Amino acid sequence: MTQALYRKWRPQLWDEVVSQEHIIQTLKNAVASDRVAHAYLFSGPRGTGKTTAARLLAKAVNCLAEDATKRPCNECNHCLAVNENRFMDLIEIDAASNTSVEDVRDLRDKINFAPSQGTYKVYIIDEIHMLSTAAFNALLKTLEEPPPHAIFILATTEIHKIPATVLSRCQRHEFRRVPLGEITRRLEEICKSEKIKADPEALNLIARQASGGLRDAISLLDQLASTGGKITLELAQTVLGTATSQSVIGLVQTLIDREPGKGLDEIHHALDGGADARALARQTVDYLRNLMLIQMGNGEQVEVPNDTRAQMVKHADALPTTDVLRMMRAFNAAASDTRGGWSPALGLELAFAEMLEAPAAQAAPISTPKTSAPGSQQGRSHAPAHAPAPADRTPSVASSAPEKKTESKPSLSSAPAASESISLEAVTKAWHQISAIVKKRDSNVAALLNSSKLMEIKDGTLIIGFASEILQSKFNRPECLDLAQAAIREALDVELPVQAILAGGKGTLPPNVKPDGMVATAIQNGGEIVDIQ
Repeated sequence: MTQALYRKWRPQLWDEVVSQEHIIQTLKNAVASDRVAHAYLFSGPRGTGKTTAARLLAKAVNCLAEDATKRPCNECNHCLAVNENRFMDLIEIDAASNTSVEDVRDLRDKINFAPSQGTYKVYIIDEIHMLSTAAFNALLKTLEEPPPHAIFILATTEIHKIPATVLSRCQRHEFRRVPLGEITRRLEEICKSEKIKADPEALNLIARQASGGLRDAISLLDQLASTGGKITLELAQTVLGTATSQSVIGLVQTLIDREPGKGLDEIHHALDGGADARALARQTVDYLRNLMLIQMGNGEQVEVPNDTRAQMVKHADALPTTDVLRMMRAFNAAASDTRGGWSPALGLELAFAEMLEAPAAQAAPISTPKTSAPGSQQGRSHAPAHAPAPADRTPSVASSAPEKKTESKPSLSSAPAASESISLEAVTKAWHQISAIVKKRDSNVAALLNSSKLMEIKDGTLIIGFASEILQSKFNRPECLDLAQAAIREALDVELPVQAILAGGKGTLPPNVKPDGMVATAIQNGGEIVDIQ
C-alpha cells in the first residue's frame, strides 16, 4: 500500500517544520539546556504541525546524540524507532475516542512504570478538548505532578474548551496558520521530488483551499496526483469542486449591474459545473476581501494573476466599501450556514437576493459607480428632512405610534426648484420618464412604482397610493423613497419628497392628515380615528 504524501513528508527534524519558528526555537532551546517542561499544550488550526512538533519533542528528549543542540539527530536507534512507530515509550492517545474517566484512570495507573527504552515516557494526547469533565478532573493531579520520567503533550484545535485548571498546569504554545506562499513553496518542492507535474495556478488553488493547513494542502495534492495526469487549474477546480474565478467575477458584476436573473444563472451554472455551494461562497468572500484590500490601499497583499487584478481594480472602483463589507458578511454567512443542506444553492441565493434588497448605510447604491480612485468614497450631502407645519386640529386615535422620521437621501443634481412650483399634472406627464430613470438603477423599485397610483401633491410631498399594505410597506423604505425622489429631481429639476399610502380600504389616510406625521403612522399600523378635537 502506498504511503500517503502527508505522512511521507512529515518533518523529521526541527528545521523542516514550516512557519512555526516561534515555537520550534523555544523547544530546541529547552532540549539543549535540559529545561523541558513536564506538560505542554499545543493549540491551533488543524494541519499546522501540532502532532509533528510533539513527536519531534518526544524524539529529541530521548535522542542518544551526545550534543544536546543536535537532538533529534534522526540517526540513533531511538530516533529511528520513533520514525518507524515502534518506540514503546511514545504513547499517542486520541482523546476523541478515549473520553471517559476510566480511560484517564487507566493512563494514570500505567504512568508510574519506568520507561522501557528511552529516558522519558512521552504521552501525546490529541484533541484533548474532547475529554469529559470527570476525565479532566481525574487528569489534573497527574498533570500537575507527573513522575519525573513522564512528559505530557496535549494538542487541541479548540483551546476555549480546555478548563482553566488544565491550562494553568501546562506550558502553552499557539500554532499559526501557514501562509499561502509557504504552502505553495512546499507543494512545489513535493511535486519536484515526487515527479508530479502541476501548473502553478493549480498549486495556488490547492493552497487557498487548504485555508492555512499544510497537511490538508498535501492531502489535496495527493488526491489530484492520483488522477495520473498533469494537475491543471481546470482539473483542480473539477476535482475539488471549486468555482472558477470567472464565475465569482461574473457574480459580483451582476450585483453591480443589478441583474438578478443573470446573477442566479451564474450561481447555477457554477453549481451545475461541479462547484460546491459553500466553496463558491468562500471564493466569493475571498474575492470581496481582495476588493476591500485594494480599496484600503493594501493591494500588494492580493496575490492573483494580472488579468484578475485588473478586473478587481475595476470592481473596487465601482463599489463603495460599505457595499463590499455587506456583501462579505452575507456570503460569509452562506459559506458557514449548513441549514440549506437540502438545497445547496439556497444559502447563495439568499445572500445574492439580500444584496439586491438591503440598503447601503449612508452610501451610494450598488448600481451607482464611483468616479474616484479605489479606496476612496465620495462624500454626499444630505438634504434636511421635510418638516410639516403644525396643524390647527389634531385628531386623536385609538392606537398610537412614535412619529416616523423620514430622512432625505443624497441628491443626484444641484440647485433643484422648490416643490411648490410643480403640479400633479406635470408629474403625471413625466411619470413614464421617471419610471425609466428608476428602472436603470433598480428594477425592483421600478416595478413597485408601476403598481402605484399618483394621488396628489400635499404640503410639498407627492402622495402615491398602493392597493395593498405589503406593496406600500416595501416602497416606504428610505432607499426606495430616495431613489424615486432622485428620479423626479433628474426628470423635472424639482425637489419633491415622495410618500406612499394605501389607496383604499383600512389604513387609508383621510383628508387633512399629513402623510409623514404621527397620526399617519398610527393609521398605517392599524389605528383608527375615533374623535377629532
